[in-house]
Amino acid sequence: MRIRLSGPLEHDSIVNGYGLRAVLWTQGCYRRCPGCQNPETWDFRAGMLVEVGEVKERLRAFKGQAGITFCGGEPFEQPEACLEISRWCREELNWNVWSFSGYVYEDLKAEGGAKWEFLKSLDALIDGPFILAERDLTLKFRGSRNQRLLHLEPGTGKILRTE
Repeated sequence: MRIRLSGPLEHDSIVNGYGLRAVLWTQGCYRRCPGCQNPETWDFRAGMLVEVGEVKERLRAFKGQAGITFCGGEPFEQPEACLEISRWCREELNWNVWSFSGYVYEDLKAEGGAKWEFLKSLDALIDGPFILAERDLTLKFRGSRNQRLLHLEPGTGKILRTE
């Protein structure tokens, strides 16, 4: 299985979730939110196709990480590959798993399938499109007031609390 990434994997991030985190930047997004901080990640033909096994090898080399965060682009446009990486990070590296998404939780749940399975693998989801008119630089891990930080029960996708 392959995943389309917009750039190299990052490590030691402190801005994409709690603790030191690896960050995986997916390539491709249909949402195209005005004011998006990553418009270069929208094009589904850009970036690079990488074998999921190669991603795992690179992640294994990162030391001292608390977890991984899926960013984009839109991770939920590649749910199968993201799910495989998410499960592996939890089982093999004992990391917690977060994702950003322009979709809202309720829509991902209603759609079901691979998107819902990926969501159920997460510890936290920052959901909702970026809305430029609601931009707020004081929010932790979010860009606009409509976005939510949802702490989830891994395996069930149940919302435990909202920040």
